[in-house]
Amino acid sequence: MTALTAPLADTFWATSLRRWNTVCRVLFAAMAVGLVTTAPAGGSKYQSLALLGCVVACHAVLDRFPANPVVRPHVYLAVLVLGLGGLAYLGSSYAALFMVTLPHYWMFGRTPRASMVFLGLATGATLAGSLLRQGWSAEFFGETTVSTLIVVAVGVLIGLWAHSVVEQSTERARLIEELERTQARLSEAYQRQGAADERERIARDIHDTLAQGFASIIVLAEAARAGLADDPGRSARQLRSIESTARDNLAEARELVASAGQPGPGGERSGSVARTLRRTLDRFAEDTQLTVDADLADLDCDQRTRIALLRCTQESLANVRKHARASTVGVVLVRRPYGVELEITDDGTGFVVEESAGFGLDGMRKRLAELGGRLTVTSSVGDGTRVLAVIPVADEGEA
Repeated sequence: MTALTAPLADTFWATSLRRWNTVCRVLFAAMAVGLVTTAPAGGSKYQSLALLGCVVACHAVLDRFPANPVVRPHVYLAVLVLGLGGLAYLGSSYAALFMVTLPHYWMFGRTPRASMVFLGLATGATLAGSLLRQGWSAEFFGETTVSTLIVVAVGVLIGLWAHSVVEQSTERARLIEELERTQARLSEAYQRQGAADERERIARDIHDTLAQGFASIIVLAEAARAGLADDPGRSARQLRSIESTARDNLAEARELVASAGQPGPGGERSGSVARTLRRTLDRFAEDTQLTVDADLADLDCDQRTRIALLRCTQESLANVRKHARASTVGVVLVRRPYGVELEITDDGTGFVVEESAGFGLDGMRKRLAELGGRLTVTSSVGDGTRVLAVIPVADEGEA
C-alpha cells in the first residue's frame, strides 16, 4: 500500500473496526454468559473462560490503547489463533468465537496476505483442536470440518471483496488527486503564459507607438535645430510636428496604462480605417518631405483590424524613415474577397529579409496572426521593399 492510498484505507478500516467493536463487546459478553450458564462445571469450563478472557483482554487493550507497544494487531491475532485452538479442543463456544472474530483478521491483518495467513492459522488451529477432541470421526468430518471451511470460505470472500472495494476507492482517490494536481499545474501554466503574452503585447504596443514616436521626435528635433538659422519656417513646422507627436505619445501612454488598446492618432474607436491611415501618412510626408502615393479604399473595419493595420503602417513607415533612404512611398488599402489587404512599398535601398532580426517585423507578424492574418515581406538590396498585410474580414460592413 502506497503512502498516497494509505490514508483512505486507514480511514475505512478504522471506521469498520469502530462499528464492529461495538458488536464484539455484546457478543463477547453473550459468549461469557453462555459459558457460565450452559457449560458443565469442571476444569474445562474455567479453562474456556480463561481463554476467552485472554482474547477479550487483548482486544480491549488494543481497542483502548491502539499505540501500546505490547499488544499489537498481529499479537492480538496470534492470541486469537491460540484461543480458538484451545476452545476447539475444550469444545466450548469456539464456533461462535470464530464467527464473531472473523472480520478481525481483515481489519487487523491490514493486507490480504497477512489476513489470509492468520485466517489459515486460525482454521488449522480450530481443526487441530477439534481433531484432538473428537478424533477421526464422522462428526469431525461431517460437521466440524465442513462447517468450519464454509465459514472460512465466506470470510475469505467477504474480506477479499472489502479489500477490492478499498483498493478501488484508493485508486479513485489517487486519480482524483493526480487530476487536481494536473489541473493546478495547467492553471499555473496558463497564468504564466497569459502573463508572458500580456508582457509581449505591452512591449509590442510600446515599440509600435511610444518608441516610434520618440524616434520621430528625435529626428525632427535634430532637423529643426539644424535649420533654425537657414530655414526658420521649416524649423517652425518641425517644432509643431514635435509637439503633435509628443501629444500623441502622451495619449498612447495613457491608453496603454488604462489597457484600452485604442488606435493612437485621433483616438477613434470604430469607423473608416482610411481616415486613420491618412492622418498617419500626412504627418509622415510632412516630417520626412518624402513623396507618399496613397490609394486607400474607404473601408469600415472593426477596432482590432483597424489597430492592426495602423500599427503595420506605423512600423513600415518607421523602417522607411530609419533604414530605407527612399524618395517615394506607396500605400494601397483595398478590400479583397478573402479580406482586407494593405500594401506598403518604397524605392529605398532594400535589405535581405532572411537576415532581419528586428522586433518590428516579428511584432507585426504576431499581431496579424492573432486576427488570422499574415504578413509577407519582399525585399532585396537595391530594389526597395514591399510589405503586404492581409487580414480576413467576414463582412465588408463589419464595425
